Amino acid sequence: MLIRVRRSWEIPESTATPERRFFDRRSVIKGAAAAGAALALPSAALAADDPLAALFPARHNDVFKLDRAVTPESVNSDYNNFYEFGSSKQIGAAAKSLKTRPWSVKIDGLVAAPRDIAIDDLIKAMPIEERLYRHRCVETWAMAIPWTGFPLSELVKLADPKPEAKYLRLETFQDAKTAPGQKQFWYPWPYVEGVRIDEAMNELAFMAIGAYGKSLANCFGAPIRLAMPWKYGFKSIKSIVRISFVSEQPVSFWQKLQGGEYGFWANVNPDVPHPRWSQATEELIGAGKRVPTQLYNGYAEQVAGLYKGMEGRKIFF
Repeated sequence: MLIRVRRSWEIPESTATPERRFFDRRSVIKGAAAAGAALALPSAALAADDPLAALFPARHNDVFKLDRAVTPESVNSDYNNFYEFGSSKQIGAAAKSLKTRPWSVKIDGLVAAPRDIAIDDLIKAMPIEERLYRHRCVETWAMAIPWTGFPLSELVKLADPKPEAKYLRLETFQDAKTAPGQKQFWYPWPYVEGVRIDEAMNELAFMAIGAYGKSLANCFGAPIRLAMPWKYGFKSIKSIVRISFVSEQPVSFWQKLQGGEYGFWANVNPDVPHPRWSQATEELIGAGKRVPTQLYNGYAEQVAGLYKGMEGRKIFF
C-alpha cells in the first residue's frame, strides 16, 4: 500500500479553492473570443507580439497549493516594489518603458563554459510549469501569486558550476534612461542579490517568466525574475541580466544600503522583528485582513534543513 505524506503547503481538497474556479477565467476569455472575434483582435495582436505566448497556460503543478486565495492580478500589479522605477508601490505605468526584447542573461564565474544566452533560448531549454506561491514582503504585507517558470536548479545544472562555486550572485539591468529610479545616486545600483548553491537547488527556488497565465508584466520583473517563497520579497530579484557563480558570499543591494537592517539570508520568521517593526503578523493585500506570519513563510518543512548547524547566526536578517 502506498502511503503519501502530505506536505506542509498542501491542504485538503475540500478546503482549497477549486483550481477550476481560478482557471475558469481562461475559459471565459476563450468563449468571449469565439463569440466575438472582431472584439478580440487587440488581445490577439498583443499575444502575437509575445514570443512566449504559446507557453501559456502552462502545465499546473498540483503539488504547490495555497491556504489562501490568489491575490487578484489587478491588486498585485498596482502594489509592488520595483525601486528602479520609483519608491512608490504604483510603478506599473513607469515600468512599461522597460524593453524586454532583445534580452539576454549572462552566465559566468565558476562555470564550465561562461555564456550569454538569449532569454527565449533559455526558456525553451527549460521545463515550464505553473506554481501557486505565497509571497511575503519585509514590510509585513503578503500576497499569493500563480507564477509560471522553471526550477532554479535546472539553470544551475545548465551552468555546470565548478566545485568551488558556493553561491549565485544575481544582477538586474542598469539603464537610468529607462529606469528613472536609477538616477538616485544614493542607491548602490545595479540591484544585486545572492543565494547559496544549496538554496538554489531546493525544489522551491523558482525562476518566474510569467504570472496569472501569461508572460510577466514589466512591473513583476519581466522578462525573468527569482521567486524564493520562504524569504522576504526583496531577495526575489527582478529583471535579471546576469547570474555569476562565485566562491564568496555576495553583498546584496540592501546589505550595501542598510546592512544593519537587511541581511543576506532574510528568511521569514515571526519571532525575529525587523529593527523598526514587528514581523509577527502580515496583511493579506486585497483581502483586508491580517494573519499570523508563519516560520519560513509556511515552508519550514521544505527548507529548515538548509540551515541546520547555523544556530546563532542571523539567518532571518
